[in-house]
Amino acid sequence: MEETVGHEVLRPAPGRESSDAPSSQAKNGGVLLDRVFGRDDITVLRHEVIQQLTPGLLGDRLDGFVLAVNEVITNVVLHAGGSGRLRLSRTATSLWCMVTDSGPGIPEEHQRPPAAPEAFEDGGRGIWLAYQLCDEVTMATGPIGTTVGLRIDLPGRVSASDLLDGVAAGG
Repeated sequence: MEETVGHEVLRPAPGRESSDAPSSQAKNGGVLLDRVFGRDDITVLRHEVIQQLTPGLLGDRLDGFVLAVNEVITNVVLHAGGSGRLRLSRTATSLWCMVTDSGPGIPEEHQRPPAAPEAFEDGGRGIWLAYQLCDEVTMATGPIGTTVGLRIDLPGRVSASDLLDGVAAGG
């Protein structure tokens, strides 16, 4: 299980990941989509993501999750060299989308959850929207690239965070 310290996400040591980590191949799913993309693929990739999600899987959160994915892949095309890789996977309780690029990395001032952009500000809404629409956003960045992870809980499933928050225990 990941732990948050300030705005940094600490990941468990290899071999100690939770069973709901995006890299695990859960019995209920596994990898749904894994492909590279470029500038001309954004619309097609968005449709491919939608096609991989069975009707009703996310309920009324489907459009929001797809919008968050679209914003992240658009950022890759605009700010990180024009191409990247998307990996969509499902665990027992969550849907994960990992987007990786080989750009120069995200500047430190943009690595924290952003404040709401001003009404007439140009740009700056993509990552902010991802934080609003997803249950978890992770970011690993450096001079050789960035990986942004988007997680959304599946409706009706009890997640590890629910157990920690006491939701499943009736509280």
